[in-house]
Amino acid sequence: MSTQNALLTILVEKINNDTLVLPTLPAIALKVRKAADDPDINLHKMGDVIAQDPSLSARMIKIANSAFMGRSVKVESVTQAVTRIGLRQIKNIATALAMEQLFVSKNAVVSQYMKREWEHTVDVVANSMATLESYTKRTKKRDISIDSMTLAALVHNIGILPILTEAERHEDVFANPTFLEDAIEKLSGRIGGSIMKEWGFGDVFVNIAKNWRDLAVLPDNVSYLDFVRVGAALSGRINSQKDAVINLAMQRNVVDSVADLHSDDFAEMRDNAKLIFA
Repeated sequence: MSTQNALLTILVEKINNDTLVLPTLPAIALKVRKAADDPDINLHKMGDVIAQDPSLSARMIKIANSAFMGRSVKVESVTQAVTRIGLRQIKNIATALAMEQLFVSKNAVVSQYMKREWEHTVDVVANSMATLESYTKRTKKRDISIDSMTLAALVHNIGILPILTEAERHEDVFANPTFLEDAIEKLSGRIGGSIMKEWGFGDVFVNIAKNWRDLAVLPDNVSYLDFVRVGAALSGRINSQKDAVINLAMQRNVVDSVADLHSDDFAEMRDNAKLIFA
């Protein structure tokens, strides 16, 4: 058995036996999500929860002042940021902003993968958000929210984390780019769906993490999956299917034309989105 197949065999066996160690949400994200589900929560209490994490507090203020919020008056406190963003959006936005904490490793090869994956993921997020903003402006439809879109794009490839963690445990054998690429291609979707279930996310997020590469999986109506796929295609994540993804997006009216995706307006929306995670 080749070393490459050995890694796949270990991963598949652990998946089938339900022994693969899945990542857990960062503690602050868990606290925010729990607080958001409390029927008695208010803006002041939510601000207190977020204020427990200085990094999240700073990023929450940053997103409240971002171009996507469309306000000229700047906020300077967590309470003001929470008020501007609103309780409905806070749950997903806080989770999204905490995600970067998961992409760390002590192994040099795995760490490089983690860093690269986070950068690629942010690129997918930015392109997905810009596609959604362009779609919303053109169609005036607002049934797909920007905060859920952001989180969906951030977790679309979350299945790579257990693969990289397993490689780190056996770094002398598996911390090799060739082995990792093959395992990620074959197993990350299946694992990603399991992570979303483990975290208690709904079917929409499970479907995205599991099937974003599989164009045969197509929701009846325009969904978050459409925007994640366009974002991934524009970010070079699915080069072999890029044309198919864009053509499908135009057929489903997610995208009006290829020219729109290369316009100055689109580039500005994408760059503004990316600044949130800088």
